[in-house]
Amino acid sequence: MRLRLPRLRPLSTLAALAGAVLVLPALLAPAAAADKVTFGTNWVAQAEHGGFYQAVADGTYAKYGLNVTILPGGPQANNRLLLPVGKIDFYMGANMLQAFSSVVEGIPTEIVAAMFQKDPQVLIAHPDVETFEQLKTRTLFISKEGLASYYQWLVAAYGFSEKQVKPYTFNAAPFLVDKNSAMQGYITSEPYAVEQQGGFVPKLFLLADYGFDTYATTIETRTELVKQNPDLVQRFVDASIIGWYNYLYGDNTKANALIKQDNPEMTDAMIAFSIAKLKEYGIVDSGDTKTLGIGAITDARIKSFYDKMVQAKVLKPGIEIAKSYTTQFVNKGVGKELAPK
Repeated sequence: MRLRLPRLRPLSTLAALAGAVLVLPALLAPAAAADKVTFGTNWVAQAEHGGFYQAVADGTYAKYGLNVTILPGGPQANNRLLLPVGKIDFYMGANMLQAFSSVVEGIPTEIVAAMFQKDPQVLIAHPDVETFEQLKTRTLFISKEGLASYYQWLVAAYGFSEKQVKPYTFNAAPFLVDKNSAMQGYITSEPYAVEQQGGFVPKLFLLADYGFDTYATTIETRTELVKQNPDLVQRFVDASIIGWYNYLYGDNTKANALIKQDNPEMTDAMIAFSIAKLKEYGIVDSGDTKTLGIGAITDARIKSFYDKMVQAKVLKPGIEIAKSYTTQFVNKGVGKELAPK
């Protein structure tokens, strides 16, 4: 009697079956949940925050494994206070003066990216003003905060005088009435109001173009998060950078819709004006960003601004400014391919 031996399966078949056994649980397992992140801004929603809204609207944050909630600031909100205590994960800083102040006060936060290479602070003048020097002959409407910061630099670097200053109340009317005056503002905002209310195109003098070289619209986070979860910080920074490239140079329709949703007073005309000024003056993409990418930070720029503030007696010498920022997450050329050639 002939014995019938069981037929053996080829090794390749067994390997395939084993592979299927291993793959099946992976297919059935739920996808990893995105990391929840809260980003607090320093003012109400506007085009100046557009890159962050873009990264939400077009899914860039989601692609980087992030579920981002934008918490708008405003006159009744101080989101910066929420950062050190862990109520938010990232904060939109104004300029480097705040970061230096945190070092002095022992607040463990630091700047991880600078979305604005130029501070939008501008002096707005009537059409007859031809040069920056002529502003020294005008009455200047300057806020209390401005007088204590950039105006002291104007005094030290250009010979402006506090005697020519009158209080700025965030209202263009006094400037419009006084033809021999100029007023402070943001290049992306107040000039639009002047054009609408005054019926003329004002002369604009962007302080960054005259040496006020602080970074602005920074991304700030806790030093603890930088040390304990650098991957999360990197993903948020990279996605935000890509958001800014797409907002400036791509289809920003959905981002603008989110901005208007968070700020119903915002109009399409105001947004269009702001975007145009961001591009015209190179607020986001200029200088170092052409080689290092949006968000760039350099030690030389930080030191330059700090030295100017010490000279103007806005800050004291000896501050450990290296604690105020890190270049760990920027200067990698992320998203540069999205810029116009």
